[in-house]
Amino acid sequence: MATQMPISAKTLPDDDIEDNDEIEAASLDAAPIELKLTPDACGERLDKVLSNLVSQYSRSRLQQWIEAGFVTVDGHAARAKMTVLGDETVLIRPQAAPEEQAFKPEPIIFPIVYEDTSILVVDKPAGLVVHPAAGNWSGTLLNGLLHHFPLIAGVPRAGIVHRLDKDTSGLMVVAKTLEAHTDLVRQLQARTVKREYLALVWGTPLMNGKVDAAIGRHSRDRVKMAVSENMTAKPAVTHFHRLATGLLDGRPVSLMRCQLETGRTHQIRVHMQSIGFALVGDSLYGKAHLASAFARQALHAFRLGLIHPESRKDCEWSASLPDDFAGLLARAGIELYQ
Repeated sequence: MATQMPISAKTLPDDDIEDNDEIEAASLDAAPIELKLTPDACGERLDKVLSNLVSQYSRSRLQQWIEAGFVTVDGHAARAKMTVLGDETVLIRPQAAPEEQAFKPEPIIFPIVYEDTSILVVDKPAGLVVHPAAGNWSGTLLNGLLHHFPLIAGVPRAGIVHRLDKDTSGLMVVAKTLEAHTDLVRQLQARTVKREYLALVWGTPLMNGKVDAAIGRHSRDRVKMAVSENMTAKPAVTHFHRLATGLLDGRPVSLMRCQLETGRTHQIRVHMQSIGFALVGDSLYGKAHLASAFARQALHAFRLGLIHPESRKDCEWSASLPDDFAGLLARAGIELYQ
């Protein structure tokens, strides 16, 4: 079947960007710390004693160093729970935390759709993480932005004002100046930024609809988000329109155009799953036996519109489907004219 279609980090909107944990001040060239314990420490746990004596580092950080062998007591490997007598010599060799290497330039390749002195628009490929976080402290879009335009280091989060999931492809706008950053944040807060996605879902939803349901952390699985009535859940609105239907591995699928009013974490994936139409390839929110149909969630941010922060003109960009997504639609017998 075929169908034709045409301020500061703390003020960031919605869940487009999540705050990172505070980064401690350890560095690669930090000098070893030698301590001579006193009788006051007798009977106490080593990690507790050290957290009081070396207060510039958290107890959890010190425990990590102990477990990794970077702390010795009288020349022997230490244990966090060991009881000290109060006359030992402790040697600490501070180590840089992985997150301290996060905000460094790296030659990451990403397509640039548009660039001027204020903003750049990138077509993020699937598989590229946007912002450093646990498990991905390097090799991110942010690292690539710092390499491409070093002055962006002076802008909060290297100009990133919204994000896409690692395995979602498509358009993102990045601010190159503080003024552009502030303006884009305000546009996102005012919900005037136009963000449209293409998604392939299992089943056949209504031709048009809207999901207006708050989203919060899943009550049992903290990796997942979920539609929730909890007081901590945040309002979320997704509009959808069915563009085409097809068959994938003998099962009905539908190509959807989804437009966001808000930018909650995993919003389209959660909202479509909540009404019974999980995204093809979504191993987190879809059914396990169907996850192998595609190597990632079938979601692509294909259109982005906003008011240019400097010229104040209406701007709009579009991005063609990546090859893997286009191949998926071909498998399903769906033609797409962008």
